[in-house]
Amino acid sequence: MSTILVTGKTGQVGWELQGPLAPLGQVVAVDRSQMNLADPDSIRQVIRQARPEIIVNAAGYTAVDKAEAEPALAQQVNAIAPGVMAEEARRIDALLVHYSTDYVYDGRKGAPYVEHDVPNPLNAYGQSKLAGEQAIIATGCAHLILRTSWIYSDRGTNFVLTMLKLARERKVLTVVDDQIGSPTWARLLAESTAAILGRPKHVKQNSGIYHLSAQGYPSRFDFAVQIIEIARKRSGSGIGWAEIKRTTTENYPLPAVRPLHVATSKEKFKRVFGVEVPDWADQLQRCLEEILGKQRGKH
Repeated sequence: MSTILVTGKTGQVGWELQGPLAPLGQVVAVDRSQMNLADPDSIRQVIRQARPEIIVNAAGYTAVDKAEAEPALAQQVNAIAPGVMAEEARRIDALLVHYSTDYVYDGRKGAPYVEHDVPNPLNAYGQSKLAGEQAIIATGCAHLILRTSWIYSDRGTNFVLTMLKLARERKVLTVVDDQIGSPTWARLLAESTAAILGRPKHVKQNSGIYHLSAQGYPSRFDFAVQIIEIARKRSGSGIGWAEIKRTTTENYPLPAVRPLHVATSKEKFKRVFGVEVPDWADQLQRCLEEILGKQRGKH
């Protein structure tokens, strides 16, 4: 039975990966206390002890705005650490699966990005993730770099949970309508990853960069409206929910510059691996049914 090492086991994607990967082998899931991504020796020690056939790196520095003040730490975790994992993967002939981001693009193309488009990250987070991709590729290990988008789930800090909370606390919510992306449920990433890892040789033969996120390209505003609409219907009450109003990124300054139009084509992933990802709205519906069902069960 194969050993599959999963990093970031308490994070959004790492948590969701453990179930779908279980039928494929022995899953060894670690968190920061067991593998410190800021410490290369810690990374090497864990990999050499586990000797996995597959490494799935779902850990990372994800605080986009905070990265502007901590660029060295973001580089350590998002760039240097994946490079160390890749070196170890090559040494034991393991496959490395690594999650990256559409924030490696500048959002100025005006059409969906394909994998060979030239990256141009606008912020420290995107720069660190691009450096991680480059470090992995440079080792020559068998790898799968999956660029994803706007991840959410029922845990951690994410746009969906924030909107649900604020929509009950405020009368009006102002959300930017000029940032375009593909809201992606962490479970979709986990299930899609597991679906292709059932054929590790095929994955190894097709090493490279792939876009893996939901179909469709809503704005942050569209995303927020859909979240509140589903929640309102599930609650059975139209009372007590915030009104959503539009604004622009220019009127909502944050420490990190955001790329505006980061639509990405998922055709390469579908063509090579035969897996088609569902639409963003369908995923959101499923996720919210779970979140709201749990919340109702607590009351």
